[in-house]
Amino acid sequence: MHEVKVKAVTMDEGGEFQVLLTDLEEKNVLPIHIGPFEAQAIVMALQDKIPPRPMSHDLLKSLCSGLNGTLEKVVITDILNDTFYAELYLTCKGQNYVVDSRPSDAIALALRCNSSIYMGLKLIEFTYDYDDIIKEEPPDDEDVH
Repeated sequence: MHEVKVKAVTMDEGGEFQVLLTDLEEKNVLPIHIGPFEAQAIVMALQDKIPPRPMSHDLLKSLCSGLNGTLEKVVITDILNDTFYAELYLTCKGQNYVVDSRPSDAIALALRCNSSIYMGLKLIEFTYDYDDIIKEEPPDDEDVH
């Protein structure tokens, strides 16, 4: 597994949102297309904005905390038919749990819980060179983050 971080949430040339995950050295980027609500949830967490009412990811964080649980890590595990898969690794009362998740939800929750995000080794072939992505990015005024 490779640890990654959220570099940005951007909009591609087709008007769809994507989250850009980079390795810690920012050499490679894994872009994952996400929906607009998930994009908003991730951007709010990146900007430390707190909504007036809890969003779903805030609710999950509160639920986990209320049960004395910890989100240990998130792993983006696979891609099948252009769909990415992820898992949440939770610990609660001495028990370990692995829960299936959409990557966008897993990332939004990890950001709220200050948990690490990892990418499975098999996803390396789906990454791009960071310098190539930066050259293709739209001007800053089109960035969501």
